[in-house]
Amino acid sequence: MSTAISAQDVKALRERTGAGMMDCKKALVEAGGDIEKAVEALRVKGIAKAEKRGDRGTSEGTVQSYIHANGKIGALVEVDCETDFVARNEDYIGFAKDLALHVAAAGPISVDDDGVPAEEIERERRIAEEQFADKPEQIRPRIVQGKVDSWLKEVVLLRQVHVNGDKYEGRTIEEIRAALASRTGENIVIRRFTRFAVGD
Repeated sequence: MSTAISAQDVKALRERTGAGMMDCKKALVEAGGDIEKAVEALRVKGIAKAEKRGDRGTSEGTVQSYIHANGKIGALVEVDCETDFVARNEDYIGFAKDLALHVAAAGPISVDDDGVPAEEIERERRIAEEQFADKPEQIRPRIVQGKVDSWLKEVVLLRQVHVNGDKYEGRTIEEIRAALASRTGENIVIRRFTRFAVGD
């Protein structure tokens, strides 16, 4: 028995993921009408598509900035893509501007896990080991790793949930980037960022 898929569900899924209408309908059918499962399936596909594009050069892009109204915090971000056509796309530029605001507000230390200094990860691991020293030895490593992963979600840009919850509905920067890559059909790379704060 097939599940009836409403046009409203297809539209809602499309708005959340940026995937094509037929892809959304197919994902909803495969997920039995469960929007959350369909979102997850499309994200996996979107990320897979982006990974296939990952070896294509990103020689175009944009640098966007954000300065807080008080003039004491600001950020610059570089987001690269493959063509000048996408570099001029409103969604793409809007993503980069929103990313600059996010960097200013959230203060990440690295774009991805690879950029986090090993000594900082080790320091967090030591702190967690001390905090949970009283836990049974067989479960302690999992608890410690969970604590380190939670910390990485706070400091790694791609893992962070965007500060604009109303617009991005609790999605991570990586999920937003992957959806944009899926919509544009191009490799989108967050190359680097710099955050400035008076007194830092």
